[in-house]
Amino acid sequence: MGSFRVLVLAGVIAAITGGAALAAGSGGGGGMDLPSDSGPSYDPAEEYAKALAALNARDYRAAARSAQRVTQAVPQNLEAWKLLGAAHAGAENWRGARRAYERALRLAPEDVSVRGGLGLALARLEDPKAQEQLDWLRTKAAACGPGCDAAQLRSLTAELEKVLAAPASPGARLDQPLILADAGDAAYLDAVGLINEGRFEAALVSLDAARAAFGPHPDVLTYQGFAHRRLGRFDTAEGFYRQALAVAPDHRGALEYYGELKVERGDRAGARRMLARLEQACAYGCAEAETLRSWIETGGDPGR
Repeated sequence: MGSFRVLVLAGVIAAITGGAALAAGSGGGGGMDLPSDSGPSYDPAEEYAKALAALNARDYRAAARSAQRVTQAVPQNLEAWKLLGAAHAGAENWRGARRAYERALRLAPEDVSVRGGLGLALARLEDPKAQEQLDWLRTKAAACGPGCDAAQLRSLTAELEKVLAAPASPGARLDQPLILADAGDAAYLDAVGLINEGRFEAALVSLDAARAAFGPHPDVLTYQGFAHRRLGRFDTAEGFYRQALAVAPDHRGALEYYGELKVERGDRAGARRMLARLEQACAYGCAEAETLRSWIETGGDPGR
């Protein structure tokens, strides 16, 4: 496999260039403009940052609005659905919170915070299915071993038990994020170092923390795809590459590594399509295109 070239950018959120925008069309007639030409466009990573800031400021309506834009642009992004759920919970829009957490649960059935958020929303709606989430949390807590956050499980379990006992009583809304941008930068840089050391499982833990802070940033998503790929999890890796390219269609790292993954899977035609996109993205040539071209020509890592 080719060497992993790391480009540490000055600001993670500011690093997106040429990203795909989620366009919200505006009405009107006449002319030949498409709605996406005239309507406002949204950068998913920037909208995620706005949602996080609004949530911290307890401006739940603004947080939900920005988080919704992220889920529309990158519907497979777990953190966006969790953020939307937290925003709705903060506004006591329990039906909205339930829907957001249900979507998150499909993406991450083992996520403790998702289970807690969904359970709380269901309890506030006096839905008996809240008990299922409480039972899950209790079972998880009983089996809590190395790497398990016992304190978080205890907190979520206690809060859900309290709300189930008195659904209408005031209580914590689980509406505050667990990680902020400064911690996200540190996690991102830590992941870069771990990847360069070949410690991919450890890097994924740090990348998860960075993704919680920055949302669907294409650099973070590409690194997650690379780490999973090096661990042989090709399907998971592909999912992250596709997310990265949904946000930034010309992201050179994602295009190269997705192309290499296709070579590893014997899909040279698919790899050539990635190469064509790379050549269009860097018309004057770039190292990513040359590396992928070598992979295609040799049928694998040319360095082996």
